[in-house]
Amino acid sequence: QVQLVESGGGLVQPGGSLRLSCAASSGSIFSIYTMAWYRQAPGKQREFVAAIWWSGGMTNYAGSVKGRFTISRANAKNTVYLQMNSLKSEDTAVYYCKSNSGSGSNYSDYWGQGTQVTVSS
Repeated sequence: QVQLVESGGGLVQPGGSLRLSCAASSGSIFSIYTMAWYRQAPGKQREFVAAIWWSGGMTNYAGSVKGRFTISRANAKNTVYLQMNSLKSEDTAVYYCKSNSGSGSNYSDYWGQGTQVTVSS
């Protein structure tokens, strides 16, 4: 079992920046294949934001955030970050971290509890 703990959400004005963090931990040895951020706005379905492959660092972004958001990782800390710049009101949502982690041939998806991001003046 892998636990994910997110932090860094809050209230920010349009045009501002926030950085989210998500730390993965487990009571047993595990490896990370990918980590990603999703978000869910009120009344909407959860949507993909960005992902990073742990080995090699390849990234992928949703079109709506490309050029404004940057996903990065700190391998030694098993932590993924989401730097969000030029925030817009439509970025308001609960942001969730997801990890595909495991060991040997047993990998599963794990989700964090979510952190609220509100963009408002």
